[in-house]
Amino acid sequence: MTAPSYSVIRLKPKANARAIRRGFPWVYDNELVTDRRTKKLAAGSLAVLEEADRTPLGLVAVNPNSKIFGRMLDRDPNAVIDQAWFAARIGKALDMRSRLYADPFYRLVHAEADGLPGVIIDRFGDTAVVQPNAAWADVHFDALEAALIDTTGVKNVIKNASGRARSLEGLDDVTATTTGTAPDAPVEVPMNGAIYMADLTGGQKTGLFFDQRPNHAFAASLSRDAKVLDVFSHVGGFSLAALAGGASSALAVDGSAAALELAEAGAKAAGFGDRFATRKGDAFDTLAKLGEEGETFDVVICDPPAFAPNKQSLEAGLRAYERIARLAAPLVRQGGYLGLCSCSHAAEVNKFRVACLRGLGRAGRASQLLHTGFAGPDHPLMPQLAESGYLKSLFFRL
Repeated sequence: MTAPSYSVIRLKPKANARAIRRGFPWVYDNELVTDRRTKKLAAGSLAVLEEADRTPLGLVAVNPNSKIFGRMLDRDPNAVIDQAWFAARIGKALDMRSRLYADPFYRLVHAEADGLPGVIIDRFGDTAVVQPNAAWADVHFDALEAALIDTTGVKNVIKNASGRARSLEGLDDVTATTTGTAPDAPVEVPMNGAIYMADLTGGQKTGLFFDQRPNHAFAASLSRDAKVLDVFSHVGGFSLAALAGGASSALAVDGSAAALELAEAGAKAAGFGDRFATRKGDAFDTLAKLGEEGETFDVVICDPPAFAPNKQSLEAGLRAYERIARLAAPLVRQGGYLGLCSCSHAAEVNKFRVACLRGLGRAGRASQLLHTGFAGPDHPLMPQLAESGYLKSLFFRL
């Protein structure tokens, strides 16, 4: 077989080639020798990355329009990126998930950590929702999709083009069903003894957040006979798990009426409808109002969106996490439990913990830290890439 002919991009002499050799998957634009030829490379095209001395480091996907100029695809500079190549990567990912989960509801591909940079694939039974968040994945989408169908047997594929990452890559935001038929009703997803309703075409992200599964389970273990408050609940993530764990009641708070309707449908489908209630409103305002109303709960969980999605927003984000802790703590009964979550990769766990403890202190509450949780194993962490380990959950007894 004739070796493919690829363009070549080269690191500057002072670039950190050692980090790339040790597994770091990104090459930033300021690390490269960028001449007129390099800048004219098409977004999503492939190139061999070389050290300054011309030693090959591997095959990368390039995007001159992005600060992440190159994403490592294969350490073999002669690799062929075709359906077979995708099938090998997806097959490895599928093997691990099939061992972890009895039912086909999970994150199948977690981007760089599964060897497919910028690619997210969530599986909902016979339907897969794909987020190709990097230009190369858009260019090679047909081969990716064919390999996905052949390897997993899914019948429907939805290409989800929403989200900030695609805009940073200069990509469109057109979501479409590319194979089969999109479900015409929310999909029932069984997790932790509860049933969640996932809107695969109109919901947030891919329709459901699988990453919190083990943290939902831990919260459920605290919730037997408990009165539970789930803030930023989306479709009932923590509250429905708590009801499955024996909670006496659960109140879900979210700003989206559509998400709360799905949460109510999930509670009803699982037989929890009589113990479940919702409240639409801004989370900060609702926490304050519940405090003014004298409400208290045995278990309170707050799972907000990313307040610190990047380094520039870190300080403001940490102040927001502190405020959440300060407002939530008075709602927890003496001896009760408070779960605080962050999906901001910029707010690493130590800084997040300090912000939460500062909020608890301002609320006048003493605490024990019981448990620190992270994303489930279908969201593996790439050790060389901190961004792949974004989720953290802290559970306190107050």
